[in-house]
Amino acid sequence: MKYMLMICLDEGAALPAEQQAAVEQATFSWVEEMTRRGVRLQGDRLRPVSDATTVRLRGRELVVTDGPFAETKEQIAGYDILECADLDAAIEVASKHPVATYGTIEIRPFWPLAPT
Repeated sequence: MKYMLMICLDEGAALPAEQQAAVEQATFSWVEEMTRRGVRLQGDRLRPVSDATTVRLRGRELVVTDGPFAETKEQIAGYDILECADLDAAIEVASKHPVATYGTIEIRPFWPLAPT
């Protein structure tokens, strides 16, 4: 089953440079391990929320605004798409992600769109 990990961080809470470098190295190691295990299909970092654009169509009016849809303390900083046997396996993979130690990782199963 496919799952998406949404890697969430407080962008305002910057880590000290040494700790940031350690997290980046640990993340590269996590990516390498999960890719080797065949559970990580793809993933990447996302630009800061200051680079986000939100699109809404209300009636016939297109509303395009700068910034994220929701104002929250934590923002989605990256994502990974996994192929795991079940939720327990996805939780095991997510628990090993370095960001899990100071941020939040949300796991969502894919809900495939089926033609009607």
